[in-house]
Amino acid sequence: MEKKLINKKVLMKGNEALAEAAIQAGCRFYAGYPITPQNEVPEYMSQRMPEVKGIFIQAESELAAINMIFGASATGARAMTSSSSPGISLKQEGISYLAGAELPAVIVNVQRGGPGLGNISGSQADYFQAVKGGGHGDYKLLVYAPWNLQELWDLTMKAFDKADEYRIPVMILIDGILGQMMEPLVQTSYKQPKLPKKEWALTGCAGREPNVIKSLYMGEGELEKRNYKLKEKYDRMKDTEVMYDSLYIDDSELIVTAFGIAARIASSAVKKLRKEGRKVGLFRPITLFPFPEKEIEHICKGNRRFLTIEMNMGQMVEDVRLSVNGKAEVDFYGRPGGGTMTPEELYDVIKKYM
Repeated sequence: MEKKLINKKVLMKGNEALAEAAIQAGCRFYAGYPITPQNEVPEYMSQRMPEVKGIFIQAESELAAINMIFGASATGARAMTSSSSPGISLKQEGISYLAGAELPAVIVNVQRGGPGLGNISGSQADYFQAVKGGGHGDYKLLVYAPWNLQELWDLTMKAFDKADEYRIPVMILIDGILGQMMEPLVQTSYKQPKLPKKEWALTGCAGREPNVIKSLYMGEGELEKRNYKLKEKYDRMKDTEVMYDSLYIDDSELIVTAFGIAARIASSAVKKLRKEGRKVGLFRPITLFPFPEKEIEHICKGNRRFLTIEMNMGQMVEDVRLSVNGKAEVDFYGRPGGGTMTPEELYDVIKKYM
């Protein structure tokens, strides 16, 4: 039974909000494998997919799940899989195949502490894996990092559109905190933009030449040509798909950079310091690829300093430093292994740099 949403405000858990947003955006194929802290996603999809005449499969492994996504996407279906950190590692070969074959898909990573099996606490230690091409070869994913459930809902819908527009796998990178927390959000109705027809899809070739979907190019110079085509797409995304948010940037002497849940926690500390007259601001990348490097470079002026805060040992900070390009000092504060900072802790940390 299809649910018709008309800007309805509800209280939901993050993983379930993501799953419902995917269904509203037209996801009709889901394959996944259980792992904490994302298990509410497949649980929710197993109930809802039959109601919308979609397909839910609990695969025998993460490897099987990602290759099922490859097959479903190749037929033109809107397909999604979800997992958590070590499970995403197992999917990397298939993700590289998706990117090489230019197949759209949505991949959700509800991060947990690592390395190894680590723990089930929320973490941001998969940044490198998400934005640097976690699998083999020269490829990129479009990566969204929402910081609350409303943004998670909106970006999940957007992810399916952008996957189809660019024929690219899109990753939604959240963490165990955002996946498990509950808060109100407005379930906005999905409105599909004008998108190119999937003339490349494997739908049977009656009346047309057969379509071929592959990532294997054995001819002389064939793969190099393919990689240049992919790079052109990634460069185009850098010009059109960058998303970011900022707070109190104009007169700030210290700019805190953070993404996802760490940015949300940091914003409380920044607001408190602002009330005390401290000139501190917040810059939050929403797309981790393409990274808002030009925007960060633009705000490097005067004697400004940057403090990057992450729930890891220091990953996005490298992209901040590359964007700053020596024009300002960039410091780092992080909590690894599923360690979660508090607003009070960050208040004390940020104050030391003022």
